[in-house]
Amino acid sequence: MRQQPVRICMVGAGRVGKLHSGTFARYVPGGAVVALVDPATQILDETGAQFGIDGRYTSLEEALDKAAVDAVVITTPTFTHRDLAILAAERGKHVFLEKPMAMNLDECDEILAACERNGVHLQIGFMRRFDPEFVAAAERIAAGEIGEPMLIKSLTHGPGLPPPWARDIVTSNGNLAEVNSHDLDCVRWLMGSNIERIYVEVANFKGDERGVEAEHFYDNMITTLRFESGGLGSFSGVCPCDYGYDARVEIVGKEGIMQIGSMRSQDVVVCVNRDQGLITPVYRRWPERFEWAYIREMEHFVASIQSDTAPRASGQDGWWAVAGVLAGTRSMLEERPVRLQEVIEQH
Repeated sequence: MRQQPVRICMVGAGRVGKLHSGTFARYVPGGAVVALVDPATQILDETGAQFGIDGRYTSLEEALDKAAVDAVVITTPTFTHRDLAILAAERGKHVFLEKPMAMNLDECDEILAACERNGVHLQIGFMRRFDPEFVAAAERIAAGEIGEPMLIKSLTHGPGLPPPWARDIVTSNGNLAEVNSHDLDCVRWLMGSNIERIYVEVANFKGDERGVEAEHFYDNMITTLRFESGGLGSFSGVCPCDYGYDARVEIVGKEGIMQIGSMRSQDVVVCVNRDQGLITPVYRRWPERFEWAYIREMEHFVASIQSDTAPRASGQDGWWAVAGVLAGTRSMLEERPVRLQEVIEQH
């Protein structure tokens, strides 16, 4: 017997809300967005009309009072996550929460407790855990194909300047949180070990010329890591990088090496003259690079609700990424390596 679609309330009608609403509309028949929330009425109506969402509300509380929904997908700025996730959980709704999970570990703890107390599922938006290439790599590493992981290198470079709230470490924890949370999660996942220590160096090459005034803004970042397993790692972040969207990982094991991802978005090569040479398309934006990951993470969220099984990309995974962000930010500000245990013990 075919199950009824999971009724979704999408919180946030901006670019990520549009992405997920389109994913449900086109690719995930098991889920239906029946309610849309955004305090900005113009974008609320535009996105609602674009995806045929008739239930439009300016607050989550109003939506939960008036619409029959099973789950909430939260795509709003990080500083709103705690209150929205707890409200949804207290009303018995399953929660999909975009990364970063929250601003600090206390807020993460409160979200986890609310979801557990009310018996609802919590999934964090770490879509790389659902990307076909990353999933295949994780399975082959776990199978021992390259031996015990010793060293991992990751990068996430994005072309766009973050929105104003995301440029300020007070309201977002900076690019380390908003962009490179994905690196913090995927290196922990692929290495099979928690991060023990982190050291972060940053630079600001483009901020002034693009009108960024936030204190401690950086557009380039390099991070070195030590894992509890004894393994080593690093990742870089550049945002904006201008050349396109770039996300790749390399893992060195005792017996071999594995590389994940490519800059090339299509297996197409064009030559129109001998001076310009060969042209190969690159990924322009993150929705292109991780198209299937976004589809499969929402399929998984719906399936977890329908089967009542714990989702991958769990609240604990979100918690550890936030711990890495907080330790990394402290490292940047204090110009020293920081053990994650420092921020864990002090929260």
